[in-house]
Amino acid sequence: MTKGFRFDLLAKGGYAARGVVFFLVAGLALFSGLAGGRPETKSAVSALLGQPLGRVWVGLIGLGLLGFVAWRLAQSLADSDGHGGKARGLAIRSALFGSAITYLGLAGYALGKALFMGGSSGSSGEKDLAGWIMSQPFGSYLAIAVGAGFVIGGFVTAAKGITRKFERHLRISDQKGIVALVCIYGLVARGVVFAITGVLFAYAGFRVDPGQAGSMGDALEWLRHLPLGSFLYVAVAVGLAAFGIYNLVEARYRIVRSPSLADAKRSISMAGS
Repeated sequence: MTKGFRFDLLAKGGYAARGVVFFLVAGLALFSGLAGGRPETKSAVSALLGQPLGRVWVGLIGLGLLGFVAWRLAQSLADSDGHGGKARGLAIRSALFGSAITYLGLAGYALGKALFMGGSSGSSGEKDLAGWIMSQPFGSYLAIAVGAGFVIGGFVTAAKGITRKFERHLRISDQKGIVALVCIYGLVARGVVFAITGVLFAYAGFRVDPGQAGSMGDALEWLRHLPLGSFLYVAVAVGLAAFGIYNLVEARYRIVRSPSLADAKRSISMAGS
């Protein structure tokens, strides 16, 4: 019981940390002229450093994100949410594993800033990832495939909100309509940004140029240049704040099933059958 409770704290602390990061990203997007910096996760973390006790807050976010990484690994490798070993379940768990890798990088970045406070925010995580992938054999084709995965992940994230599937993992005795609507809004907005980022990532693979890989900030800027772009930009930026609220809801009400060795063995056997 104690181990499960501790893991529960890890997972929910991770959701809370991710929620704070997306609040900051939304703030940078909506008030970029005043706040400075691009609306990206690294810039959001760096923006906290100039605030009172900034290094403490950034360090806590880094530790929280490590807890989120542990939860994502439990979801993907031990199948803590019970997605199963069939094609659809394996696809979801692969995306969750990719999420673990992404947030591991952000956690390391936050902890580095908290401990050493040196250097600039550097390039976005997407450009770093694109550069590494394209340095591998057949890297450009792999980058296109990863971009397609981002696009699919965006649609899955938006569908998770529209179909309200996220509610099956929440323990709320009395569903609040406004809370559900905010969560749906946030998931759809995150899905849109995810999908656009995937398109830009695939384009980078097509051009064999890691610099073309789009970050969250690039995705928002792309929206700004569409017809009614200013409206779309603000709508999605506010949606990212709603996604932050969704994460805080998860931090409070998420059903967290602690992983076990039996779960891992069962998920491996199901994948091989």
